Amino acid sequence: MLGWVSIAMSVILVGGSLTAYGFWRRLDGQIHRENVKDKLGKDRPAKLNDSINILMMGSDSRQGANAQYGTEQGERSDTTILLHISPGGAGAIGISFPRDSMVDVPSCKRKNGSTIPAYFGMLNSAFSNAGPSCTWRTIESMTKIHIDHFVEVDFAGFKQVVDALGGVEICVDKPVNDPKAELHLKAGRQTVHGDQALGYVRTRYVLGNGSDLDRIKRQQAFMASVVKKATDKGMLTDPGRTYNFLSAATKSIHADDELTLSVMQKLASGLRGMSAGKVRFVTVPTMAYPKDKNRVQFNQQLAEPLFQAIREDNTPPEPAPTPVPAQQKVQPVPPAQVRIGVFNGTGEHGLAQRTADALTERGFKVVKVGTVKSASKTKILYGKGAEGQAARTALAVPGHPSAAWSKAKAGYVYLVIGKDGAKLSGGGAAVPKVAGEIRADRDICAQT
Repeated sequence: MLGWVSIAMSVILVGGSLTAYGFWRRLDGQIHRENVKDKLGKDRPAKLNDSINILMMGSDSRQGANAQYGTEQGERSDTTILLHISPGGAGAIGISFPRDSMVDVPSCKRKNGSTIPAYFGMLNSAFSNAGPSCTWRTIESMTKIHIDHFVEVDFAGFKQVVDALGGVEICVDKPVNDPKAELHLKAGRQTVHGDQALGYVRTRYVLGNGSDLDRIKRQQAFMASVVKKATDKGMLTDPGRTYNFLSAATKSIHADDELTLSVMQKLASGLRGMSAGKVRFVTVPTMAYPKDKNRVQFNQQLAEPLFQAIREDNTPPEPAPTPVPAQQKVQPVPPAQVRIGVFNGTGEHGLAQRTADALTERGFKVVKVGTVKSASKTKILYGKGAEGQAARTALAVPGHPSAAWSKAKAGYVYLVIGKDGAKLSGGGAAVPKVAGEIRADRDICAQT
């Protein structure tokens, strides 16, 4: 939603007229911004690249227009998502953090200047105790990912944006009747608006197994539909529709005061032309919290590779003519023609699979993933007739010249990862696939 607003407002400014500028000022003035920089502390993770990381939070406040949804005191962030946008618009990933995760919450400053001491508790309590800046500090301390901005949306704002989009498509496998959530749905594919959309993403007991993790999956499927709708090229060609969406969206979001026009223009340039197929949603890997069956904790072994990939996601290099390795005097073949086996010789759990996944995403045909005894150096070995395939692999994994191997199968390449690593060209570690991830271009009914 924020990306689409940034693109549309940038288009308005390109008009260059006083009318366009006035229109932009009116919309920009509707965004409620808050200064949180002095509440984030000095022990923040370093910024390692020029990607954009935005912490998105859904507030359950019952104040003002939200009073119709109950009388609960205070507010919590029951939905917390870290949106990572790769440099150059190469892709985007939204990482959901379950509200019931047991975490170490660092010391945080409240708006009134008082300080809450560090404690161990549920993730959503950080927001209720000290606002969005405390959730920001907590996610940064857990992931070591530098967050650039935050955006908060409440119940009323959510409904306004969904309605301004003309509704969002969902799919359910059976009729739903939940009076508590004011949710009444027929079975199958349908478009929901306002209260029905809010009830769909909030309900826990008539859809799924009643867990927060299951509700997150439904919210991710809903967001995938929003992405498909918002990337529809027809959105910017209808002035009335554009105005309604921009006005609803800018009135609905609460953000940090450093989310300025220049930042929004950078965001717009990163998202311009991004298709739904480049956007995916995942949930941070978790495991049972032994002291309470209703709580979870991060599975650090599975979560850390995801966090590391986000931290090290760098700008892809400019395309360059394909060189011919001097030692081989052969032309590299396209990645689709490379049959490759990837083997881990380091003892680092999952390294071969993560590298294989990254090669697969680049078009290589991975035929085997396995382990070997300790290897000090990374090697690219090839069998008879696979010189071109090895040359292509050497371009993808630079710094490791290829060599023929008498025991290799004809036509195959073997990447043996040693202790010196196997970093792929074009930036940091590829963002690994996460079990249960949802891509925004999928059929909304595919998993019902």
